[in-house]
Amino acid sequence: MKISIGNDHAGPEYKKAIVDFLNKKGHQILNHGTDTSDSVDYPDFGHPVALDIETEKADFGIVICGSGNGINMTVNKHQGIRSALCWTKEIAALARQHNDANIISIPARFTSIPQAVEMVDTFLNTNFEGGRHATRVNKIACK
Repeated sequence: MKISIGNDHAGPEYKKAIVDFLNKKGHQILNHGTDTSDSVDYPDFGHPVALDIETEKADFGIVICGSGNGINMTVNKHQGIRSALCWTKEIAALARQHNDANIISIPARFTSIPQAVEMVDTFLNTNFEGGRHATRVNKIACK
């Protein structure tokens, strides 16, 4: 799989651990995140991830900021993006099963690195259930 990842200054250590995990699994990574803790603006790192999904350069996206909210709001402004703010593996699974989420947003200040890696693993290995959920998901986008 091709995975696009972006993070602000709250997430470099999270990104490194997630990228290392994904590389070991054989995934290709498109890295749009910062590698330092110097203050930056999360939209500058979220928009490229959303664009990778929109243009089919990546299969899934991962975005990381302090609360997960700001970068999640940013990517969800893009048509065709269904980003889910997740803080447990169970929420990550439901985001895929019921919402066909294509980006996971991780709150670095409210999750541990091992928890974040576990959420990403769950997210990427959970399929959309379709059925009644597809009807609902098809009503999300503004047209």
